[in-house]
Order: sequence, then C-alpha cells, then structure tokens
Amino acid sequence: MIEYCIVDRKTRDQAENGEIDMKIRDIIGKGKPTLSFEVFPPKTQETYQTVKDAALEIAKLNPAFMSVTYGAGGGTSQYTVDIASTLKEQGNVVALAHVTCVSSTREKVHQVLKELKERGIENILALRGDIPADGKVEQDYRYASELIREIRKEGDFCIGGACYPEGHVESENKTEDILHLKEKVEAGCDFVTTQMFFDNNILYNFLYRARECGITVPVVAGIMPVTNKNQIKRICQMSGTQLPARFKALLDRFGENPAAMKQAGIAYATEQIIDLIANGVDAIHVYSMNHPEVAKQIRENLSEIIE
Repeated sequence: MIEYCIVDRKTRDQAENGEIDMKIRDIIGKGKPTLSFEVFPPKTQETYQTVKDAALEIAKLNPAFMSVTYGAGGGTSQYTVDIASTLKEQGNVVALAHVTCVSSTREKVHQVLKELKERGIENILALRGDIPADGKVEQDYRYASELIREIRKEGDFCIGGACYPEGHVESENKTEDILHLKEKVEAGCDFVTTQMFFDNNILYNFLYRARECGITVPVVAGIMPVTNKNQIKRICQMSGTQLPARFKALLDRFGENPAAMKQAGIAYATEQIIDLIANGVDAIHVYSMNHPEVAKQIRENLSEIIE
C-alpha cells in the first residue's frame, strides 16, 4: 500500500547512466518501506539560493524521491521546475514536480510540461490547487482529473494525484470524495498521495473505503512533523484536518516552548510512521517544510526500520 526505499550509490550510478527507470511508480509499491520528502520553492529570487541549499541538504538523506510544490496561481512554476531539476542533476534524487491548474491556462500548463520534459523530469503530481485569496481562477480546467487526462496525452510521465483521508473540504461527504478520487485514477493516476493526517486510524479507514471502491493504485501517506503551534492552527483552518486528543495534549503542553514543541512534533511524526509501516503502509512522504534538520532527525529515528 505505501512505502519507503533508499536509492543506493550503485543504483544512482545506474540511473545517471540511464540503466534504470526513475519513475515513482517503479519505486513504490514493491513491498519495502520508502521515505520521501517535500520542499516548496521560493516566492522570490532573493530567497532562491536559501531554498536550493535546504533542498540539496535534504537530498543528502537519500530519499526515495523528493517533491517540489507549485504556488497558487502558478506564481512559482519556474522555481518549481528549477528546484526539481537541481534535485535531479545535483542531488541525484528522483524529482516529483507539482503542477496545479485551477489558476492556470491550458497554454501555461503545456509550457510547464514542455520545460519538465526538457529537464528530464518524469514525475508530476497533478493537482487542482487552492482557490487564490482573490478568487481569480481560469476557465480551462475545473478538476484535477481534467489536468491528469491532459498530462497523460503529453508523454510518458508518471502521474500522481492527491487524496484526502478525511474528505476534501469542498466535498459534501466522504463517499462523494472517494468517487472523485476514482475519477482521477481512471483519468491516469499511477499513485496518490494523502493530505496530512494525525490519526492513523483515519488513514486505515480511508484505505479500506478506497479499495472497496476499486482504487488499487499505491497510496503514499503524507506526514507533517508539526514544529510550532501556529503552524498547525493555520493548516487546520485551510484543510479541515482534525486533531486527535493525544495530539491536542501535546500542543497544550509544549506549544509555548519552541524547542520542546519541535522535539515533540518530530517524535509524534516518527511514531505515526512506525505504526504505518508496522501495519503495511510503506510509502511515507514527509512534509519537511524546507527544514533539513527536521528531515534528518526523522531519517535517523527510522535508521533501523527503513534500510
């Protein structure tokens, strides 16, 4: 169902010589745990080098792959492509580039796809994207399934989609949300990645419902290490993510102590990952928020669990 793997030096040498396929569908779902990380691109040129350095530092942990997000309205699309390319060329890491469509024209999407092809980026996470604060959206795409179907026609990309264990905030109910997910898979998704969750039972229930609906592609579990109290408040407001009592107690006890909150948040995320792997959920994607030290600590905490 879910996994983590490290691409060793020999494998990387093979990859650089074109001897192995570097599509994510050929990395996950093979019965071994895999660990990957997400970074986000800079909003301005002034912070580009800082973000690039952080991303390359995380790449040193030899993750199965790394994803690079895409700003609302496609405002950071060039930086997304650049950082993904840097991870591939300098970090020797399989790169997954996000592409969103709700605020992009068809012309803009095809321009980004062309650039990704030219840079040798084979993996795309296709998303509708959040509605911008000003409410301005384009009319070329309404749903992620439309974007996925179009990307599928544009070449041999490995395409991922998003899924929501607690249901998308705009869906009327979880049944409707699962049916929308099935539309994405039928449109051409090779795998799906979950929004963050803090109660593993929510994911286990979601996986059961997805399989019952005939969704059989690999599911990558998205884990967010919460390192400060304000961060989680903002996230929950945007995503509708529910916090279990155990996690709320952690926030209440350590939320006002930044160092303690960071340590507790990393420990909580690590425990989540260990439980997931123990229950057969092997593909783990950590939303590292461009913090190499957080990614490194989680990797070290799993040193004997993930080979």
